[in-house]
Amino acid sequence: MILSIDDLRLRARRRLPRILFDWVEGGADDELGLDRARQCFESQRLVPRYGLDMSGRHLGTTLFGRVYDRPFGISPTGYTGLLRPCGEHLMLRAADRANIPYVLSGVSVAPLEQIAAASAGRAWYQLYPAREAGISQDIVRRARDAGYPTLVITADMPIEAKRERDIRNGFTLPLRYTPRLLWDGLSHPAWTLSYLRHGGLPPLGSWAAYASPGASSAGIAAFQFAQKYPTQTWADIEAYRAMWPGTLVVKGLLHPLDAQRALDCGADGIIVSNHGARQLDRALTPLEALPAIRRQVGQRMAIMLDGGIRRGSDIATALARGADFVFSGRAILYGLIADGETGANLAVDILTDELSRVMAQLGTHTTSELCDGILASVAAAPHS
Repeated sequence: MILSIDDLRLRARRRLPRILFDWVEGGADDELGLDRARQCFESQRLVPRYGLDMSGRHLGTTLFGRVYDRPFGISPTGYTGLLRPCGEHLMLRAADRANIPYVLSGVSVAPLEQIAAASAGRAWYQLYPAREAGISQDIVRRARDAGYPTLVITADMPIEAKRERDIRNGFTLPLRYTPRLLWDGLSHPAWTLSYLRHGGLPPLGSWAAYASPGASSAGIAAFQFAQKYPTQTWADIEAYRAMWPGTLVVKGLLHPLDAQRALDCGADGIIVSNHGARQLDRALTPLEALPAIRRQVGQRMAIMLDGGIRRGSDIATALARGADFVFSGRAILYGLIADGETGANLAVDILTDELSRVMAQLGTHTTSELCDGILASVAAAPHS
């Protein structure tokens, strides 16, 4: 029986070969950041209010002038189409069904034009800047011409992280067919048969145009990897702002002065994120960083949070700590891996149901009422 995101996680783990599940699940160095993200949410205490009519609760939220039916969206997750065939399309359909935004990863299997054409304006595009500035500029042009309303610039990858799970597993793309990997695949026949039936490693659709003509999927992946970890400064953010006519968001900030710089560069919003604890293991968690960032920029830009979301109560907590909106990557991805579009829908529904139940307990009819007064750590002591 699937009742929680963790239930979906366990089912996803059973389906994926270990080398791929560790890639999805893992973090940097000792992976302390993964644990701290959950501990930070779990340490929060909510103050319920009773004696109120809690019928008619409304989870709708306005972000960048668009009304969404829930105060959370789907974060970008790389190579989703490797984990489930047509994975990006299935994620988009789950987002469309729920009327929430979906951020297409800059390393997606589906070409960015395909997702934009199918998105009804709900998809955003995440740019992984390339070492060759011309490639980055052309991808931004393509995203603009395809009609994406929002461009998300990834800011938190100045260098390759030390992800020890992947190193120990010998994880690379394309996968090397070692005896250990072959046994891993045979131990997970459902995923392996699907992988082989769909032709093996799928190409990175948005990057195919920049690799050598006729390059294989492996060649495209190798080319994209060689373009990773460019030097990126605030001057580059200003240049993207000048190129991009729509909403511009900077993702991966944790310092309040970086949030201020993004605002000064003309960004419309930021996503407070530590890249799923996959870059700097001892970084602040997004929830820890959020209040200082909100104090720094006030209401002058949209502040979103991404990282550690596993329960509806986590969403309520993030909104109460100052987020305007929340994104979740792994939670929805577990559902997709476990059961395709049905699983992604279920993950969204679980978070929605839990959030609605929490709001009823807290005496809040709308998400805008989720403020710091619901948190025991900052609320006045309740009277008897």
